[in-house]
Amino acid sequence: MLFATPDGEIYDHPDLLLMVRRGEEFGLPRPDEITPLPPESEFFMLPGRHAMGYNDETGQAEIMEELAVAAFACPGHTVTGVSAYESDEDAPILPLLSYGAIGYANGKFWVCAKKVDQDKRQVFTHIPQDRVDGGARQLIRDMPENRLVNHLAGCALTSGCPAAKNLALGRFECPLPTARTCNARCVGCISEQPEDSGFPSPQCRISFTPTAEEIVQIMQRHESRERRPIFSFGQGCEGEPLTEAELICDAVKAYRADGGTGTVNVNTNASKPAAMPALKIAGVNSIRVSLNSARKGPYEAYYRPKGYSFEDVSETIAKAHEVGMHVSLNLLYFPGITDTEEEFDALVELGEKGHYDFIQLRNLNLDPELYLDLMRPFGHSPSMGFMNFKRRLKKALPWIEYGYFNPYLG
Repeated sequence: MLFATPDGEIYDHPDLLLMVRRGEEFGLPRPDEITPLPPESEFFMLPGRHAMGYNDETGQAEIMEELAVAAFACPGHTVTGVSAYESDEDAPILPLLSYGAIGYANGKFWVCAKKVDQDKRQVFTHIPQDRVDGGARQLIRDMPENRLVNHLAGCALTSGCPAAKNLALGRFECPLPTARTCNARCVGCISEQPEDSGFPSPQCRISFTPTAEEIVQIMQRHESRERRPIFSFGQGCEGEPLTEAELICDAVKAYRADGGTGTVNVNTNASKPAAMPALKIAGVNSIRVSLNSARKGPYEAYYRPKGYSFEDVSETIAKAHEVGMHVSLNLLYFPGITDTEEEFDALVELGEKGHYDFIQLRNLNLDPELYLDLMRPFGHSPSMGFMNFKRRLKKALPWIEYGYFNPYLG
């Protein structure tokens, strides 16, 4: 077990063992659900939260005065167990991140997470920052009047957004934020939070609506540098892209008419099923639908939709499949909630009715106790564990594939 002193020094306890939290359950990590801490992960000291460890002599959990520690596993990894701790009554709300349980053994740090995608899309270990900066500044020089270029290059230069950095490097997936507004008020929204939420949004929402010409210019530039280009509308720095479905159709249609290749994807809350045929005709290959749950109650408690419902989400998935799009779920996974019988059954039903193709096993980035408070009214059975969840879902829906990033479709 690891713990931290108030000044941020991290130590491993000589006697207590690592404990994890899965929903309302506290216990030891499952042996098949831990991995050596991958590069580009981060350590967190959790303020107002006291480290909890297991004493194997007494068979009891023990709470320390010192603070709990957690890890943010680098992209491509899904957290299988949350850091175990006991909170003070006045503990501050944690920022919008995931908080994997982390321990130490045999000269290594171990995190409760599993690798779900081999793609190196958001790994920058061997890429010097001056190469990213140079690429971003070159984009600005080449397209000085393009407001979207200036926005994305600024993200690469200042906030270190992985998608913007990849655009600057001319590789992998090209971000195309378009929407200033949103028709949901997600509790964990990363681009807009009310002042009384207790935690800031880590990204600034785009402040303008780009033109179709500005979007196409970026798409053509990226295609000239990446032989397997992916283009994605719906980024962390915007609202809901389907609120700009007409603009997306115009841009993609113009890009395709000029011979544009690659995968064009929309990351969406799937609130507008009627938009799917037009997007497909324009040349959109795929959608990625964000879900924390395939059950109406838990979904609407987290997404807080305005003017749509979970039934619209289900209909959009079915309609996208019907018109020939590839459909991914951006499943916001939370140990002890997502991997329960109720959620499993709902995902199977959604797959049988709507036929999604792919599940991106992303982490739900929110203070664990805040999320558990949101989900408590809906009831959840004991955790089946991440690996069991994956195996059972694949058996029930044998055509689905797993990953973390939007796949290239050709």
